[in-house]
Amino acid sequence: MKPLHTLTDAERLELRALLEAVEGDPYRDYPAFSRSVGDLVGGGALPAFLPQVCAAIREERATGARAAHVLRNCPLDAHVPQIGNGDPLADKYARKHTFVAEAFHELFARLAGTPLLAYATRFNGDFFTDVIAHDRYAGRQTGFTDGELVFHNDRTAHRVRADFISLLGMRCPEQDLVYTGFVDGRALLAHLAPAEQAVLRQPYYTTPFDVVSRDGNGGLTASGPHPILEGSHSFRYLDTHTAVAGGCPGEAKDALIALKNALARAERIRHRVLTGDFLTFANQEGLHNRERVEVDDPRRARSRWLLKTYAFRDQAAADRHADHWVDGVRGRVGD
Repeated sequence: MKPLHTLTDAERLELRALLEAVEGDPYRDYPAFSRSVGDLVGGGALPAFLPQVCAAIREERATGARAAHVLRNCPLDAHVPQIGNGDPLADKYARKHTFVAEAFHELFARLAGTPLLAYATRFNGDFFTDVIAHDRYAGRQTGFTDGELVFHNDRTAHRVRADFISLLGMRCPEQDLVYTGFVDGRALLAHLAPAEQAVLRQPYYTTPFDVVSRDGNGGLTASGPHPILEGSHSFRYLDTHTAVAGGCPGEAKDALIALKNALARAERIRHRVLTGDFLTFANQEGLHNRERVEVDDPRRARSRWLLKTYAFRDQAAADRHADHWVDGVRGRVGD
């Protein structure tokens, strides 16, 4: 996937210097950290290129021109620690003492007009999470496995789901070919007949909660019946897991098979996230996956680390979920 903008080394270093001055610890006091980034936005010191790039992304999202974008050579911390696979979160807390990468995520969210969200029962409610292999999830269908991922939306079974996902490459071994794939919801619609779309809009389907969510909240098992297709082209679907709910008519299964066929036929894009790449894409208005095309050293590949955020479409979307805010933090939802 061609980057929308590749920062020059001068742009990267200028921006990193500004982000190094951001105050606060995003894992201990996110509100203070977020306010500090907001002060940076309002202070007039930002290099002109970044607001311009974010404005272009907002425009392309609004017009439907593109639902996935890449920025390259983005600022990272001067020292990116090595975190292990046994307990990556504890390692990050212990070894990562600067927060340039987190500040870049927060800055982009503010300039793009997409407020961040987090889940109170997941990774201590952090707004910045790590896509890295966890030993306990080896071989499981979760972003924290060392394997491939089927096409899906993140948090498919949950009532509150991010509109956008952003990934920043912290450590991406150059020898391994690991790609993130993306299929725009509009590309799926092109391969579904109107009658099939109509059935997919009915609450005939159910999706199990992911293993990480179940670990954080033992009361979660499966979603209630839900439609797969919502709005214009939003898909709520986890391939090989979303199934027809009991008692639903036979056409529900036929429509589900039609969707699987559409997913195989629809145009897709792929991007190999490199260290310093920032990949941002629609979570609900598309489906994404992970493909391990060529991995010569599985142990080395397990060190691949992406810093991830979830975001609402806009402030209005965040406000609609105000009843889910907990701990006095806007954007942190309970489930």
